[in-house]
Amino acid sequence: MDIFVSTDLGAIMTAVEKLADDKARNTAGLRAAVKILEKWGATQDQGTEVLRVSRSTYNRAKRGDQEWQVNVDPDQLTRISLVLNIHAALRTLFENPANVYGFVNMPNHNPGFNGLTPLESMTRAGLPGLYETFKRIDGLRGAQW
Repeated sequence: MDIFVSTDLGAIMTAVEKLADDKARNTAGLRAAVKILEKWGATQDQGTEVLRVSRSTYNRAKRGDQEWQVNVDPDQLTRISLVLNIHAALRTLFENPANVYGFVNMPNHNPGFNGLTPLESMTRAGLPGLYETFKRIDGLRGAQW
């Protein structure tokens, strides 16, 4: 699956709209995002909130049934893309898998998080919180935005 990397939400949304009709690719992206959320230690409620999908869709994606495919809307595809991009940024920042997957559950007192974990920030603030979390984590690796 190609990962579109950008810190410009408008560019992300434009790219997402072009990919919205590719059901197989979108299903693969959803499955990958769910796996990442699970490795981050997200609860099912957090995962469904971050991705804005139903519990049944989340569970089907988690099971990985290769026959199953799902339609996702542009908002959901944007969320999937941001989870994948956050994961990519964390993999660039850290070599240790414990940090790659544990960082999002560590309380963060830097601006924008105010003591929340990045996962809490993603969950509580919807798409804007997910995007801001991506920007802040991506910024740690020296990206320009």
